[in-house]
Amino acid sequence: MPNESTNSATGEIEAVQTRLAELLPWVALDWSQFRNQTRVICPAGDLLKCLIAFKAVGFDQLTDLTAVDLLEYGNVNDRFEVVYCLLNVDTGLRLIAKIYLNEPNLTIPSATSVWFGADWLEREVYDMYGILFTGHPNFKRLLLPQEFQSFPLRKDYPVKGRGERHNFPVITRAES
Repeated sequence: MPNESTNSATGEIEAVQTRLAELLPWVALDWSQFRNQTRVICPAGDLLKCLIAFKAVGFDQLTDLTAVDLLEYGNVNDRFEVVYCLLNVDTGLRLIAKIYLNEPNLTIPSATSVWFGADWLEREVYDMYGILFTGHPNFKRLLLPQEFQSFPLRKDYPVKGRGERHNFPVITRAES
């Protein structure tokens, strides 16, 4: 039996959906619920407009940004899923916004103009998955050396790597 807080959150989500429909009348957002988590799938072409609208309706904090490689997920049409975890600090309401991408077009707009905290998160997603964020203020590798050519969290990347580490200089503890 749903409790009072679940009903309250459902009412808040419905209000958010109504407000977003007013702000983005041309965008078809696909909403779903799973284990009290609200998810919305945005079209990749309208991503930045959706993120700006999410912030306008109260989701003022980007708590996480990541990606998922769906290569071995059976009946899935898309290769990559980019996930934005958003929080309304005042109400505690959370929203998970997703977009789907396929190769060769792995480019989406940067969210740093909406939430500056997306800076390092976007660089990490690029390092691990190869997804490019246009308009990023300092787009360079964060976790891996600039010379690194692959994306290690892709499902088609070999577990032992491709021998990239042998080309990098060894840095001792004293030098680091």
